[in-house]
Amino acid sequence: MRVGVLTSGGDCPGLNAVIRAVVRKTERVHGGAVIGFHDAWRGVLEDDWEPLDIARCRGILPRGGTILGTSRVQPYQFDDGVDRVRDAVDRHRLDGFIVIGGNGSLGAALDLQRDGVRCIGVPKTIDNDIDATELCFGFDTAVHVASGAVDRLHTTAEAHDRVMVLEVMGRDTGHIAVRAGLAGGATLTLIPEVPFDIDKICEALARRHAGASFASIVVVAEGAVPAEGTMDLPEYETDQFGHQRLGGIGQVVANEIERRIGLETRVTTLGYIQRGGTPTAFDRILATRYGVAAADAAAAGAWGNMVALRADRIVHVPLAEAVDRVKTVDLDFYDGVARPFFAS
Repeated sequence: MRVGVLTSGGDCPGLNAVIRAVVRKTERVHGGAVIGFHDAWRGVLEDDWEPLDIARCRGILPRGGTILGTSRVQPYQFDDGVDRVRDAVDRHRLDGFIVIGGNGSLGAALDLQRDGVRCIGVPKTIDNDIDATELCFGFDTAVHVASGAVDRLHTTAEAHDRVMVLEVMGRDTGHIAVRAGLAGGATLTLIPEVPFDIDKICEALARRHAGASFASIVVVAEGAVPAEGTMDLPEYETDQFGHQRLGGIGQVVANEIERRIGLETRVTTLGYIQRGGTPTAFDRILATRYGVAAADAAAAGAWGNMVALRADRIVHVPLAEAVDRVKTVDLDFYDGVARPFFAS
């Protein structure tokens, strides 16, 4: 068995743990070999690669980022992209690719599978928005970082009787925001799934601070949106891949709070801090389980699938199912568990 492995899309804590697990299971159990392609599909298209073995993977388990590098390059950006991928398969005598990536990367893997290039997907995103799996590795680390930031913001907010707005990642979903807000004891949490009313937010904060000194923390998902007609959204740029460059809604919310009720309000945007650095123990283990399962799937010829976590078991789901829709925040969880702890 010879497999190519690549990490695609944004970096994420736990990528190296997946690579390490794929290599160890392939080499020690299946007697196969692994080739790592640099910078995702760019390495495949340009034949930029390295052999991966157990010695190469020593010490990488706790490291953030990816030893292979990553990018958002996809074969379908080029007229001859798929042919160049097929050439790489033939040149390196590959059985197929293990693609570690998020929604866009897995969508490209599905298209390649349909075009005759065998792929197995591993779900990777700190946003936790891949619907076919219960959890993606990297998510726990991001929540850990964000909730720690909430803890730290409490102390400075208490010292100054301020409102602190914390903007976190998540794109069009609020998984990080709602869990970090709940774990950190945030005053309010705004998520894309529930458009917010800035008037109600300001009223709740004004009541909370009336006649007393309080710390208020408002966690805002980067994709949070106001209720229609209540306030303007920032103007987001679009990158070369058609994705909006989200960011800035936290500052808009902070400006409105300070303007409307006069409370001193400051903003912290965590940004890339959430997906950098060492993965938590939970993410290291989950990533390892995914890597082992991906190597086993390749050995069994289960191409065209993604490995997924369901009921604490790693299972196979078709790639078509994996990219079928985005997983949003469960509103029963948001309303029943998180919302009772918000200021009202």
